[in-house]
Amino acid sequence: MSLIRWEPIHEMDEFFRQYSPFLARGRREENKEWTPTANISETEKEYLIKADLPEVNKEDVKITLHDGVMTISGERKREREEKGSNEIRIESFYGTFSRSFSLPDNVDTQAIRADSKDGILRVHVPKTEAVKPKSISIDVQ
Repeated sequence: MSLIRWEPIHEMDEFFRQYSPFLARGRREENKEWTPTANISETEKEYLIKADLPEVNKEDVKITLHDGVMTISGERKREREEKGSNEIRIESFYGTFSRSFSLPDNVDTQAIRADSKDGILRVHVPKTEAVKPKSISIDVQ
């Protein structure tokens, strides 16, 4: 006798996929907005923002800076599957995205640079020299 694991959610998905594809769980509508995850780290010289953008071409990413707020926006386009293939589950998000980050005062906005590799966007935000407070001596009269 062999044991078969019962997975009720999978069976429900299969039922809806066969009889009503537009009701299947796990399907994502296109052209919806989604939010990529991001990690921020800091060294003595810079802040580094790493955003997960799998399957996003660098041509589809825009980085803007306005009033101390940096915004990463763009679009993740869905590739069309071959005719005759049957998508069982779509869990990835597609469509436009946007993330905004408030930058501290000690950044060099003219030297911000970005690169993209293996689905990770890295935005390097260099720090400026900290303004050292001046000490002034005042004579008491």
